[in-house]
Amino acid sequence: MKKIWKSNITGEILFLLGVILLWQILYMIGVDGLGIWKSYAMPSPSGVWNSFTEMIKQGTLLSAIGNSLLRGAIGYILSLMIGGVIGVFMNHFSFLHKNLRPLIMGIQTLPSICWVPFSILWFGLTQTAIIFVVIMGSAFSMAIAVDNAILNVPPIYKKAALTMGADQKQIYWKVIFPASLPELISGMKQGWSFAWRALMSGEVMTTSIGLGQTLMTGRNLADINQVMLVMVVIVVVGIVIDQVIFHNLEKRILRKRGLTI
Repeated sequence: MKKIWKSNITGEILFLLGVILLWQILYMIGVDGLGIWKSYAMPSPSGVWNSFTEMIKQGTLLSAIGNSLLRGAIGYILSLMIGGVIGVFMNHFSFLHKNLRPLIMGIQTLPSICWVPFSILWFGLTQTAIIFVVIMGSAFSMAIAVDNAILNVPPIYKKAALTMGADQKQIYWKVIFPASLPELISGMKQGWSFAWRALMSGEVMTTSIGLGQTLMTGRNLADINQVMLVMVVIVVVGIVIDQVIFHNLEKRILRKRGLTI
């Protein structure tokens, strides 16, 4: 098993190195050789690396990552709480399921950037404004995920619990939530991706230190390598969070259920 894991990691590293090498070759051909692109408009691996080392020395990159992760965590946790409550209520009350769910589905299609003007008008250029955008970008997704997860629990489980004398509270805590846990984890992963994207939208439009604002700083300075660096960091942080937290949690739950080796 360890050999397979090591071979997979080696393969991924080699693939990434190949992509970077191809990127550098295309840059050299397109910018230095044929002059198709301007150097200030096309990032290069070497330029991105130089931006990385410079921002690490200054401490700005680590500070931006830390601030973004803190805001993202706060907004995401609040989204889980709010979305979870809405999802349970939608599932429990047929009136809400019939009338509120279509509205939430419609609101969920709104890009997160649409909430930025509201957040600035209501909360100003503050941390609360950014967290508000994160919540609005993620909570409705979580509500739909929770509702779907509960709906997909086989009705026989609930009937069996009722037959054994369980009340509504016991049915939710002892039957529905454990049975829907694998699908809830998938919904949480999706909610995190929505929250992370919404966070970038909020940070781009404010002056608070974070990855979104660092991206805009690179744009204002016409530093395409810094812009590319921040984009890469946003992707890498998202992947790391998914693999370290959600992927391991999902594997553990599936292994407990006997659904994977």
